[in-house]
Amino acid sequence: MKRIAYSLLIAATGGLIALGAYKLLEPRNNFSFVGQEKVNYVKVAGHIPGLSSAGLPDFTVPAAMSTPAVVHITNTLRARKMEVDPFSDPFGFFNHSPIRQEPQKAFGSGVIISEDGFIVTNNHVIEDANNITVVLENKKEYKAKLIGTDPNTDIALIKIQAEGLPILKFGNSDDVKVGEWVLAVGNPFNLTSTVTAGIVSAKARSIGILGSSPNDGNPFERPSEDKKEKVNTSVESFIQTDAAVNRGNSGGALVNVNGELIGINSAIASGTGNYEGYSFAVPVNLVKKVVEDLKNFGTVQRGFLGVTIDEVTAELVNNNKLNDKDFRGVYVAQVQPNGAAKEAGIEAGDIITKIQGVVVNSRSELQEQVARYRPGNTVSVTLLRGGSERTVNAVLKNSQGSVAVEKKPEVLSAAGIQTLPLSPAELKKFNKTSGVKIVKEGDGVFKTMGIKPGFVILRINDEDVKSQEDVENALALSSSTISLEGFYTDQPNLIMSFSQTLSR
Repeated sequence: MKRIAYSLLIAATGGLIALGAYKLLEPRNNFSFVGQEKVNYVKVAGHIPGLSSAGLPDFTVPAAMSTPAVVHITNTLRARKMEVDPFSDPFGFFNHSPIRQEPQKAFGSGVIISEDGFIVTNNHVIEDANNITVVLENKKEYKAKLIGTDPNTDIALIKIQAEGLPILKFGNSDDVKVGEWVLAVGNPFNLTSTVTAGIVSAKARSIGILGSSPNDGNPFERPSEDKKEKVNTSVESFIQTDAAVNRGNSGGALVNVNGELIGINSAIASGTGNYEGYSFAVPVNLVKKVVEDLKNFGTVQRGFLGVTIDEVTAELVNNNKLNDKDFRGVYVAQVQPNGAAKEAGIEAGDIITKIQGVVVNSRSELQEQVARYRPGNTVSVTLLRGGSERTVNAVLKNSQGSVAVEKKPEVLSAAGIQTLPLSPAELKKFNKTSGVKIVKEGDGVFKTMGIKPGFVILRINDEDVKSQEDVENALALSSSTISLEGFYTDQPNLIMSFSQTLSR
């Protein structure tokens, strides 16, 4: 009897231990939002991202988190003038005046990155735009101001006047792994709030769409003192996915299964203009640096290492009699005089394997890592020389060979000009529907063009002007040229045209 009771006691004790262990190891909902007290992240509760109740991939949570923060961008492209060929119309040779094309509409996507209205998108989405309109997921519509652009990464920063907007939390694109699930969120073909899924199929991909092909020279090469050619600073280190992306997705979000922003969708591989299998996104770690520069400096502060590099291949290893273990990193073909690499002791024939502790095995990977830093920043460069590894510190320089902050490119500015909308009586007198009258001369572009007080501005860059704000927005969007039409109040029948081109 005692033996039976003893056995029952052991069994009961074992059961209690097993139950306690189960409770300790029982799966819990660990999904949480960081910084809710400060940032208006979209809140989705009661679900673990990535898997459905059946154990299948389920993206409802990251989709719900990302769609409110992805906006629809529409704009009107600046109308262009086309010269008429008199020989193309033998019966119209008395009329050789330029033909003005109708302004074209364009559309794309953008991602809200701050509660107060900063939005990141692609440069090619807003390039040559007369105006930019942002439509939120809740259908609210805003006019946007252009803060800055960087064609070298195809990134642009715009802003709307709003508060308390939902935003996407920045992820870490360095942690992205080939094969993981991702979502592309945007507005393809003007179909708003569209979500598609795929996997990451490659990283640090260069596809030759930003001014340099994958086989071109190193974009971090600085010209020698006796050369005047333009420095190629394009940075292509795309995250490649097979998530479906089409026209209108540009500038939209690439997010992971946690609903974090890991890239800005920028391009597709296509022979037709539509999706054919692969899409490409700018990694968010690079995006963050670019938008911070645009916000703080008005232009991107590009740091240069000052080397010409080649991919490490079997042919290069054989031709340069390198060690078999040197099949990694990026080969230094030349070192520019007075550059950061030269001053750090980097030599031709070295193989760079890491930048700031991050492994680099291709040009595009080195591009991306160096592009995250500004002139004056010190970065550690790990390299192989003669089979031995060493690390040196390099102080990056700008395109002019110094560590100074680059100046913001010349911009069009009203610079003190004051305007007033035409009164109802003036509109009737001049037979106009809109216009603003200059009442105080400034020191900006209008003074450069010789425009005096009393001039009525009717249109800027082919857009009607109705307020001082319209004038300022038009100037902010004028990337290289401004054209305007108007008249002086003492000569209302003489419509005058002015144009000003900026030298960059």
